[in-house]
Amino acid sequence: MLKPPNLFRLLNEFIILLLGALLILLAANRGVSLPGRPSTMIALGVLLIYWGLRGRLRAQPQEADVAVNLRSGSLILVGIFVLAIPMLPLRYADILLALAGGVLVLRGILGGILSVREPRARTSR
Repeated sequence: MLKPPNLFRLLNEFIILLLGALLILLAANRGVSLPGRPSTMIALGVLLIYWGLRGRLRAQPQEADVAVNLRSGSLILVGIFVLAIPMLPLRYADILLALAGGVLVLRGILGGILSVREPRARTSR
């Protein structure tokens, strides 16, 4: 049986997976265009990168190192893709959005597996 913190993490990872699938769907339907203010996209990219770096640099237990690397690395990577959308030609916007969605879907799947996996019992010798 999953404990409440693990169940909450699993729910969070499922929401991230759905967000990634939505981004891929938007990219596949060619619903991407530059906003009127590209500074908003730049601010969002910088915020995602900051959020990922902040999550990585916070003190975490040694057992959660893989999950922390996964969460922070995916946020940094998505932030880079979002930051590149207004800086590159418009024809690359769909590709960058699909890549960002793919990163989030992969994070949702791997994070869900990590949250369901129960920690092994430690035995002292």
